[in-house]
Amino acid sequence: MTDYAIYDVFTGTALAGNPLAVVFDADELRDARMQMIAREFNLSETVFVLKPEHPAHTARLRIFTPERELPFAGHPTVGAAIALADRRLGGAAPANGMDMVKMLEEVIGAVRCAVRIRPGEAGFAEFDLPRLSRRLDIDIEPADIGAALGLDPHEIGFENHRVSLWSAGVAFVLVPVHDQAAAAKAECNAAEWDRVAPMGDGKLAYPYVYCRGGMHHKACFHARMFAPGDGIPEDPATGSAAAALSGAIHQFDGLLEGNHALVIEQGVEMGRPSLIHLHISCTGPDVSHVRIGGEAVRIAEGRLLI
Repeated sequence: MTDYAIYDVFTGTALAGNPLAVVFDADELRDARMQMIAREFNLSETVFVLKPEHPAHTARLRIFTPERELPFAGHPTVGAAIALADRRLGGAAPANGMDMVKMLEEVIGAVRCAVRIRPGEAGFAEFDLPRLSRRLDIDIEPADIGAALGLDPHEIGFENHRVSLWSAGVAFVLVPVHDQAAAAKAECNAAEWDRVAPMGDGKLAYPYVYCRGGMHHKACFHARMFAPGDGIPEDPATGSAAAALSGAIHQFDGLLEGNHALVIEQGVEMGRPSLIHLHISCTGPDVSHVRIGGEAVRIAEGRLLI
C-alpha cells in the first residue's frame, strides 16, 4: 500500500489550477504499474516519488501522463516539491514559516527547487530550468497549424511573434494569436494535428496557443495547451510549455540584459485558472537563467490499495 496526495498546482485556490497526483514511496512500483496508476488517476500528470540516486538529493521523480512518461514537466516539479515539504512538516507550517531548497532528480537531470511555506498560505515553489529553451529548425506551415486548431490565417501571429517550435526538454509548437478571442476560439482536431504537426525531441510536438495580456491583472500572456495524443484534450497549466515559451519571448521580444519577471495565465477557458511565474535572466544578448514557479494547495490524500 502506498500513500498519495492530490494537489492543485499553479494556483492558491482549491479546485483551480492543474490537478496533480503525487504518489509517495514508489520505489517498489515497476514502470508498467506506474503507467497504469497514472491512467487510473487520469490527470494530466501523476508524479511518483522515489529514493534519490545521489544521497545529497531530496528525491527522484518519475512523471507520467495517462499515456507516456515525460523527461520533465513543470507542474509535477512544483507540486512534488511542495508536497514533500508539507509531508516533512506534517502538514503544519511553523509559525515563522520555512524556506528550503530541494534537489529533485528527473529523467532530464537534477532540478534545483526552492520552496516557501507560510502559515495560512498556499505553498510556493520555484525551480531552475535544467535545460534552457532552444529553437528547433523545422519547417512549419502556419496555415496548416491554424487549420488543425480552427484558426484563420489572419488570427495567427502578433508583432514579431510567429509560429515556431521550441523545447526546454519537451517540444511545443508555439502558436501566437492576435488576442484572447482568437485564443478562446482555438480547438484542436486530434487527427488533423497528427497529420501536420512536427516532431521535436523524438516526440510529436503539441500546440501551445498564446497571446499578450490576460483576464488576471498580473498576466503578461494568456495561453492554452492541447495534448490529445497523451489523453489530455486540454491542460490547465503547462510549466514545460512556459519553459519553451521563454526562448520565444527572448527572441521575438528582444529582451535586454537584466531580469524579466513575467506571469502566464492558462486554464481560463476550462474554468481552472492558473498563474505560472516565469523569470528570465539575460546576460548580454543571451538567456543565462530561467526559473518557473507557482503555488499549490493539497485538496485530497489517501492510500493506494494495490
